[in-house]
This record gives sequence, C-alpha cells and structure tokens, in this order.
Amino acid sequence: MAEKSRDSWASRGTFILASIGSAVGLGNAWRFPGLAAKHGGGTFLLVYLVALFVIGIPLLMMEISIARKLHKGAGEAMRGVNKKAEFIGWAATGNAFVIVTYYAVVFAWVLLMVVYSVKFGKMTGDAGAASQVFFNATQTTGIIKGAKIPWPMVGAMIAAWGAIYFCIRKGASSVGKVVKYTVFLPVILLLIMAVKGCTMPGAGEGLSRFFVPQMSAFSDPTLWIDAIGQVFYSLSIMMAIMFAYGSYLDEKSNVATDCIIIALSDAAVSVLSGIVMFSTMGGVGMLDNITSSGIATAFIVYPQAIVNLTSVAWVNVAFGMIFYLMLATLAIDSAFSIVEGVSASISDKFKINPRKATLVICIVAGLISIVYATQSGLAWLDIVDNWTNQYNLIIIGILECIAIGWCFKTDKVLTQINRNSKKFRMPGWWFKSSVKVIAPVLLFGLFCWNIYTLIKQGGRYNSDYAFWAEVLAGWVVSALVFMAGPIIKLIIHFKKKKGFVENEIVWEDKDEE
Repeated sequence: MAEKSRDSWASRGTFILASIGSAVGLGNAWRFPGLAAKHGGGTFLLVYLVALFVIGIPLLMMEISIARKLHKGAGEAMRGVNKKAEFIGWAATGNAFVIVTYYAVVFAWVLLMVVYSVKFGKMTGDAGAASQVFFNATQTTGIIKGAKIPWPMVGAMIAAWGAIYFCIRKGASSVGKVVKYTVFLPVILLLIMAVKGCTMPGAGEGLSRFFVPQMSAFSDPTLWIDAIGQVFYSLSIMMAIMFAYGSYLDEKSNVATDCIIIALSDAAVSVLSGIVMFSTMGGVGMLDNITSSGIATAFIVYPQAIVNLTSVAWVNVAFGMIFYLMLATLAIDSAFSIVEGVSASISDKFKINPRKATLVICIVAGLISIVYATQSGLAWLDIVDNWTNQYNLIIIGILECIAIGWCFKTDKVLTQINRNSKKFRMPGWWFKSSVKVIAPVLLFGLFCWNIYTLIKQGGRYNSDYAFWAEVLAGWVVSALVFMAGPIIKLIIHFKKKKGFVENEIVWEDKDEE
C-alpha cells in the first residue's frame, strides 16, 4: 500500500506530461537529427521506431509498473524486487546524479545563448563570427586547460540551478504545475521553427534527406547501435527517473496505455526536431554541416544557419532566441526530473524529508557542476558524458533486465502493467521476450561495440585529452557510480547501530489475483 505521506500526481494528465517532459530533452532536439544525418535520414528513423517498440516501450512499462506497485524510488524498488538487486537501483541513482551535474551546465549554456542571441543581429551572413559566439561567451578551451569561470557563466549557473530547484522543490506537486507550460512551450516553438524552415527554398531537399531511407545505410552496424542507444537514452529509463515518477501513481492508473502515449510523444518530438533541423539547414544550404555531436550542432552549426536565415537582422535574432528558448524548455524538464529521481531514492532510503533531500542534492550537485563551467569544462563534460552514457547506463540496463527478467517473475510485473487496462493490454510475448532476451542481448552487444571501439583507439576516448583526465573523469567516476550501492549499505549498517530501522519492503501478490 502507498504511504500516506507520499506525494502523488494531481491527475493522470499531470503524470503523462511530467513523464513526457522528462523523456523529451536536448537529445531529441540535437542528437536525434544528428544521428539521422549520419545514417541516411529515413533509414535511421525506421530503425529507431523498431527499437522503440522492441525494447523502449517494454522497459519503460517495467520501471513505472514496479515503482507504482512498491511506491518507492529506484534503490528501494529494486530491493523490493530482490534484496540482492538493490545495488542496481543505487547505480542508476548514482549515475543520474553524475549526469545532472553536467546537464545543468548545458542548461546554463542554453540560457546564456538565449541572451547572447542579440549578437546575431550584427552578424547577418557572417557564419564564421556566429560560430564563435558560444566560445566567446563561455571562454571554453575544448581541452583540459584553464580553470577560470567567466562572470556570465556564474549568472547562468545560478539561474539554471535556481530554476531546477524552484520546479522540483515540492516534488510531484510543483512539477505538476510547471510541466503544464514547459512541455507544450517547446512544441509550440518547434512548430514555429518548422513552419519557417519548411517555407524556405531548399527545404524540400532537406526533408527528403530526412524521411527517404538510403538502403546502403542498413549495412552499417553503427546504425543499429546508435538507434538502440537513442531510444535507451531518450526515454529516461535506467536513470532512476521513471521509478520516482511511477512511485507517485495511484493504484487506478493505466500503465500500459500511459507508457504508449509517453513513448510515442517522445518519438513525435524527435521527428518534429528532425523536420526543423533538416528543413532549416536545407534552406540555408548547410545540409552537409549537420553533425552527430549535439553540442556542436546547437552552439556552432545552428548559429551559422541563424545568421543566414534572412537578410533582416531582427528576424534572425528573434529566431535565435526562439531556438535557444526551445532548448531551455526542453532542458529544464529533463534536469529537474533527474534530481527528482535521485531525491526519491535518498529520501525513501533514509526516511528524510523529500524537500530537504532535494535542496541538499541541488547544492552538492551545483558545487560539483562548477567544474564544467570553467574554461576546461567542455572537455570534462565530454569525458564524463561518454562514460556515463556509453558504459554505465548500458551496464545498468543489462543488470536491471537480468534482475527483473531472470531473478524475478516477469508475470508479476506484467500483471502490474495490465492492471486497469481494458482497451490495450501488453502482450506477454512482447514484454517477456524484450526484458528477458532482446533488450539484454542488444545492450550487451552495444556495450561490446563500445569496448571494441575503445580498444581500437588504443584505450583512449580522445587523444586530445590528457590520459589522467580520462582515467579520473571516466573510469574513477564510473567506479564510484557502481560503488554507490555498497556505500549506501555501509551507511545503513552504521545507522542501524544508532537505532535506525530500515523499511521492510515486500512484494504482496494479493492485488494481482
């Protein structure tokens, strides 16, 4: 049964909007179009949709249904599945904490660019100058060199963390009020940009490249790897977020139908972002400039397109502001949802006030994030992001599938998914085959490919970075993520000596009959 004091969503619609807001983030706006450009447009789109249905939707349903059943965050929810699996939930929580420390800085960069878009007015037609706006504002070197923090970044960081805490300060209650605006606003802004892009000469060529499959691209193994990765990262699964959001659901919620809505909405925004990017780049004759690097696309390539949109300075400035405001509204939902995932796990485990936990997390994460705001920040962010996503997240996914698919009865989870569902019920063959076989096998293949690529590169991620930096920000941080569970267990051991009583979590089957 749910705890009386636990937060709950104000309505079904609020939960759906919050989950969509978490799933739809910067990866939809810049990573998805970049990967589509890399892998033959429509070819990537097709494989992405297959991966969404084969592994994305089942795993999303799995996490949300378990959390609704146990009404706990990731750590405690995994303990409710199997006591030996608790460390997996804490690895997901630890990895999410690491991610939010740098994601908040990307959010700050975007906020800074909303303001600095006014500079595009004096750069009409000057793509070279436009590509330097971001670097001049942040003073980033792109390598491990320099510890200075420019004053504009200080202000942007304060604004970013202040906004994150304001949105999440009261848990589900404040999130519900915020997402009514932050989910719809970026869609409206994307539609405005799509209309502008589609009316430009050359837009047709861009849209054709986005939607028409290139058959030769199917032979590239990285196509399948990138498509699976995009689905996995985009839906916010294996990051403690959906456990937190699912734990606030009431017993009457329809997990099966709601997860379909969330997943398809996430895909729809990705496609809309692709339309914006390809039509705009086609309109300014820069289709070949689209890159799979999201940061390069958003802060280097797109500014070049903005100053070439029209010959009217204020129009270019306006569309620059619209673009970065759109990114800001996408970023904030994802940022505060990550904090909520971490906060739910910690407050549930240690029985502390969720609001207090959220404040402490924001302060600690905010202090750590200062590293990414320095001149070396972009390089540190690139290293940490590579390890958290290319290794940690995938390993957590494999472990979670094994723990739930093989060390627990999937029928129990399937029953939870299909509770209250009448028109659509998740088929057992779909769910079980995905969780027990397809998802872990594909994720293991993705992990092996990443290790193979690393070995092929001499064990280095990027030779431009110092080796010690890769060890520190990559391997050491990853080790700490997977040590989160044992560390928590050790803390609880000492707290018990002082009288702390750990919650007893039991999966009761009486409501599944």
